[in-house]
Amino acid sequence: MRSPSLKRAIDIVGSSLGLLVASVPMAVLAVLIRRDLGKPVLFRQVRPGMGAEPFTLIKFRTMRSGAGTDAERLTPLGRFVRSLSLDEVPELWNVLRGDMSLVGPRPLLPSYVERYNARQARRHEVRPGLTGLAQVEGRNALSWEDRFELDVQYVDTWSVRLDLAIIARTVWLVLKREGIAADGHATMPEFQGENR
Repeated sequence: MRSPSLKRAIDIVGSSLGLLVASVPMAVLAVLIRRDLGKPVLFRQVRPGMGAEPFTLIKFRTMRSGAGTDAERLTPLGRFVRSLSLDEVPELWNVLRGDMSLVGPRPLLPSYVERYNARQARRHEVRPGLTGLAQVEGRNALSWEDRFELDVQYVDTWSVRLDLAIIARTVWLVLKREGIAADGHATMPEFQGENR
């Protein structure tokens, strides 16, 4: 069933419950991050949302500031936080606000938008998600091409039933800690576009 209003209702209820349940663990994690990295505890970055409209994504910080690659700046605590996807929990606020959905293509960097071909750009036809089809089919172990193809497949086939199945699979995969990063990267290498 493809019901945008039901999808949004699930987003509101799911993100509200998630924020409520996670409030104490988030507070504990905030204290640990503050002790490990100092201020700020939260990482904010502009990302393209539905229609490629920009919004401010909120995550827990996992890296030191300064020079070096992402992998070099990732702290031991940050590595642990990422292994359980705990850095993504504050994004529930983005879902509640309507910037994101519980399920959809992951929001990537604004600089990527001009590098997409016409098919890849279709990932912006829906709200970006906390998790998505690409995340349960391989996460950051996928190539960019495979990842974008799964994003477009989601755009074409999404339904409430598919969303619920993706959420259930996400919980299982987070516990297994698979596909967290591509080899030699904190997450994935930068997407350069097809002809770069």
